[in-house]
Amino acid sequence: MTDLVVRRLLVDMEAPIARHWCAGDAFRTALFDALSMSFPVGEQFFIDSVRGGFNALPAERQERFRAEVQGFIGQEATHRRLHALYNGHLAKLGLVNHWEPRARDRLRLLEGADIRHWVAITAANEHFTAILADWLLHNPDLLGDRDPRLATLWLWHSAEESEHKSTAFDVYQALGGSHQWRLRWFRRVTLVFLTDTLRQTVANLRQDGTLWRWSTWASAASTLFGRRGLVRQTFRPWKDYLRRDFHPSQQDSSASQQWLRAHQHQFVPVGR
Repeated sequence: MTDLVVRRLLVDMEAPIARHWCAGDAFRTALFDALSMSFPVGEQFFIDSVRGGFNALPAERQERFRAEVQGFIGQEATHRRLHALYNGHLAKLGLVNHWEPRARDRLRLLEGADIRHWVAITAANEHFTAILADWLLHNPDLLGDRDPRLATLWLWHSAEESEHKSTAFDVYQALGGSHQWRLRWFRRVTLVFLTDTLRQTVANLRQDGTLWRWSTWASAASTLFGRRGLVRQTFRPWKDYLRRDFHPSQQDSSASQQWLRAHQHQFVPVGR
């Protein structure tokens, strides 16, 4: 079991966000902004899925998960709120969130489905956010120093995603979810997540007027496929999910623990 602390991040999300807040880099800014655009609807779905999965468990098994599920919901709700504020600033910059309406349309197709499908989708997405989080925690300089507030937001979010990466997976297992469906949904989520990330990043760059700049494409190549590239460093942990004996706890969480210990002055614990 994981002891999940809900934290109030001490950042001012009222101040405007600069167009290229991420080290002046158009591609990295567009990528992180795209991911943020997915979070409010995504985090709400994760909350609903894990809560529904917990409620579907027999009463005698719920006690094992009660505190962890409450912590998971609290953390995700805080992420949802702060990224909604973040996205409000992006809208003022003229960026259009195409990801969220597409996601809402897909989620409507799940209405009435077995809750185990919801939890399997959440577990798959949580694996993506966990490996992305670990990559970012190991490469925090990629966020630059132009907006320390946003750098803190992304690293805090990453630390908590790594911290609760096992919750949905464990609830799915407790519900008797099959290995076959876990993999089937993971493959589907991989395709949808990567496609949506690409589409929204490109849309942000097009709106920004930087899509066809050489510097944008050079940054994309380095950020995704360079020595510290996102794709290069996350492919192996992504593939681990396909193993029958996989469990999220097998992947190292030390970067998350170190960041939370070193930055206690940047948040206030509000509950467990």
